[in-house]
Amino acid sequence: FLRMGSVRAVRCSQSRTGETPTRLGAMAATLPLADAATRDDLRIFLERLLRVGQEDVRLVSRDATFAVYGCTQAPRGITDPVPVVLVMRAFELSEALPEHVDTTVQARALLDRIARLGIIGRSLELPDVTALAAWSGVLPPLSGWEPAGSIDSGSIAQVAAEGISRVADALPENPGEAVVLQVRAVVWGTEIAPGLPAAAAFAAETLGFLRDDEPVRMSRSLTWTRLSTTRGHVVVRSLLG
Repeated sequence: FLRMGSVRAVRCSQSRTGETPTRLGAMAATLPLADAATRDDLRIFLERLLRVGQEDVRLVSRDATFAVYGCTQAPRGITDPVPVVLVMRAFELSEALPEHVDTTVQARALLDRIARLGIIGRSLELPDVTALAAWSGVLPPLSGWEPAGSIDSGSIAQVAAEGISRVADALPENPGEAVVLQVRAVVWGTEIAPGLPAAAAFAAETLGFLRDDEPVRMSRSLTWTRLSTTRGHVVVRSLLG
């Protein structure tokens, strides 16, 4: 179902620094969101993530922005061959935070806090209870990315649509969990480019990162491969990472 001929890429290169983000202890904090549009974008991102991904998110502040990381695919054990697929969006704050925030919380709890803001509220209080998620222990680097070409959004969307259809067709009536996981691993583990599984296309499409008029930029850093648009990033960590 993967039409590699429709994937158009142009190779290029740049230097690598190898910088990685620092993780600090979890803390309760209040995020002064830039405006109502930022609040609504965050809500939509979390709702989409909960439909297709895991229930926890990691939030990391930097100056007057904060990044929200989620996971749409991760190994279920040390023998599971599927790669980690993360999604990330950055959101604006009205001002820089007095202290750095780096915490993992449940996305549903964060959505509940957003709902309490009502129509005009923009001061988002983070949940007091933190979460433990295996995937959140290692995040992609902030710099050192080498451009690796681009892929047209239509090709990415087509891979996602055909993958969803292929999974549905392959599943028998009332399948067990083991069968579902096996089918998904086969379909979404198929590479559409070196180091880039179809699961990345699924994440980009279902999280709303694709635009018809914007190509998807691909880059690499060590064991990571990243798909980027103005709407967000999908990052894949290889099994060697």
